[in-house]
Amino acid sequence: MGETPRDHGGGIDAAASVFGGNRSQWIDLSTGINPVPYPLGQIDAEAWTALPDHAAQANLTAAARKFWQIPEGASIIATPGASAPIAIIPRLRPAGQVNIATPTYNEHAAAFAAAGWGVVTDPLGAEAQVVVHPNNPDGRVFGPSDLTSPLRIIDESFCDVMPEASLISQSTNTGTLILKSFGKFWGLAGLRLGFVIGDPALVADLSTMLGPWPVAGPALQIGARALNDPAWADHTRKRLAEDAVRLDAVLSSAGATPIGGTTLFRLFDVDSAAAWQDRLASNHIWSRVFPYNPRWLRLGLPAPDQWSRLEAALS
Repeated sequence: MGETPRDHGGGIDAAASVFGGNRSQWIDLSTGINPVPYPLGQIDAEAWTALPDHAAQANLTAAARKFWQIPEGASIIATPGASAPIAIIPRLRPAGQVNIATPTYNEHAAAFAAAGWGVVTDPLGAEAQVVVHPNNPDGRVFGPSDLTSPLRIIDESFCDVMPEASLISQSTNTGTLILKSFGKFWGLAGLRLGFVIGDPALVADLSTMLGPWPVAGPALQIGARALNDPAWADHTRKRLAEDAVRLDAVLSSAGATPIGGTTLFRLFDVDSAAAWQDRLASNHIWSRVFPYNPRWLRLGLPAPDQWSRLEAALS
């Protein structure tokens, strides 16, 4: 029996089957991916033809250590996106009870449930704890005092827009794992690159479970190049912040109320999220709604050449 599809952003093909048009005619604002990606640059031919070597992997993790200022006592491994370690991490410890700060995206709960864990609402007494920091979709942030369980997963997939809020200092604590997603801030979700940082024993076990070549050669090369480019990161943070303010203004003028998010995605309160989604979809713009709250509408940032279409659709 097939698994019930999980609730996600994306799905342009399915939207087009209902509202018409082909993929190239759609604007996908249903995800929190930077619409101005890091430039790929030249990729060595050997990155495609040879198995990734140790030097390329070490070069990437060295760049990551410098970029995120990872403490010496914490380990780091590169992973094929953030989804792969999310699926594996629950199997690092015997199944028990896990508290996941909600509402948030559903991959963590699904992964723990698949590994036999019970998902509970109270962190008190739970053997594991997950916080998405800042949270998707409301942008909630957490502090060290919120982390109380023996196994603590801090998902910082969206934290590169606000590095001052990172909990990377917690990565030397036993039982702590911090997830980083390269696809969001750098806008290269298709590269499938992520990182796990934290407790050396847990990171070593995770590395064994992932196998010897978890990350493709081109991803190793592009990731190292991007992480060694702090000027691009600084410029991008400023642009995203300006565009987030602009998006709030555009939606506010159309009758929506901004209530949270990050500078990669914004969350709005509307009278009917489903009606707003249909209205935008009739103009081939895809947005994100949530089954647990019929008033919440989330939008990612348009690319520079897409603003006029969004504004026209809402006028």
